[in-house]
Amino acid sequence: MCISGWRHTAAFFLLLALSTNTFSNNVQAKEPLTLAVHPYLPVKEIITRFTPLANYLGKEIGRPVSVRVGSDYQEHIAYIGKDKADIAFKGPAPYVTMVANYGKKPILARLEIRGQPVFQGHFIIRRYSPLKTLADLKGKRFAFGDRDSTMSHLVPQYMLEKAGVTLNKLADHKFLGSHNNVVLAVLSGDFDAGAVKDEVFDKFAPQGLRSLASTPFFSEHLFVTRSSLPPNTIQAIRAAMVKLKDTPEGREILKAVNPKTTALVPAADTDYDNLRQVLKALGQLGE
Repeated sequence: MCISGWRHTAAFFLLLALSTNTFSNNVQAKEPLTLAVHPYLPVKEIITRFTPLANYLGKEIGRPVSVRVGSDYQEHIAYIGKDKADIAFKGPAPYVTMVANYGKKPILARLEIRGQPVFQGHFIIRRYSPLKTLADLKGKRFAFGDRDSTMSHLVPQYMLEKAGVTLNKLADHKFLGSHNNVVLAVLSGDFDAGAVKDEVFDKFAPQGLRSLASTPFFSEHLFVTRSSLPPNTIQAIRAAMVKLKDTPEGREILKAVNPKTTALVPAADTDYDNLRQVLKALGQLGE
C-alpha cells in the first residue's frame, strides 16, 4: 500500500474510533440515574413523595432519574456505600454509619424544615397515659422503628440509657421497621411508648398521641451522590436542588418530600459530628 493510501486508512480508523467513543459517551450521559431512598415510610408513599423531585432533576440535568426504595436500612446503607446509587436520600444516623464503613460521599444538600436544617424526635405515648418522664418507662413495653433509624431507635436508646432505663429494664422492646408501625403499635395499646421523628408525630398526634419527651436537635436528612459521578453532573444536581426554593413549582416539589420543607441547603460532613458522639456512646462506631 502506498503512503497516501496508508494515511487515508489510518485517518478512517481514527475517525471511527473517535465517533465510537463519542457515541459511547453520549449513551452513557443519557443513561437513567437512580434516586435511592431508605424505607422510612411505606414504599408507595415514598414513591409518591420523591417522584416529583426525580422528574425535576431529570429535566435539569438532561438524564432520566428514577426512584428506588431500599428493602431495609442496612441494604440502603450498603447500596450507597458501594457506589451503586447515583443520588441518595439518607437519614443522619445511616449517613454517619455509611461514612464510617465506606468513606465519605459527595454531599448534595440537606433538608431545611420550617426554615431550620435540623430536626428532632419524640417519645410518644397515648394521650391519656399516666407516664410523665422517661424514668417512668422502666418496666414498660417500648416500640422502636428500624435499628438504624436516627429518631426511631438510636437517639431514643441513648436518651433512655441516660435516664437510667437500659433495654434490660424495659418489660419488652421490639423493632417494628418503620415510624408508622411504631405509631400504630402505641395507638393500639400493644406498646406503652415508642419513638418517632417530629414529622410523623405531628401527622398522627391528633389521632390520640402526646409527646412524653423530645430529643435534642440534630442535622437534618441529606442527599449524597456516588463518588464516581462526573463532577459537572454533581454540581448540576447540587445547583438544581438549591434553587428549588426560588419558584412556586420548586416549592411544591419540596413540600411533596415533606410538607414542612422550605429549602434544600448546603451541608458539610461536620454537621453530623454531634450525632457521631451519640453513636460512639452506644458502641455503634469504632473509636
